[in-house]
Amino acid sequence: MAELETIVDALEEGNQKLEEAMALFERGQALMKRCAELLEKAELKVQQLSGETLSPFAEEE
Repeated sequence: MAELETIVDALEEGNQKLEEAMALFERGQALMKRCAELLEKAELKVQQLSGETLSPFAEEE
């Protein structure tokens, strides 16, 4: 996550050449996919442990 945040910050600054920005974007996409996979595995593990279906998280207002 920390690397992904660093990549987003760098891309938002916009100080890279096009090739560098594209490489950062590709790395960010790969990291995002990996984080999504880890989250999905964690959700499945929680479901297995609790024996229940997870409900969406409701944010406090």
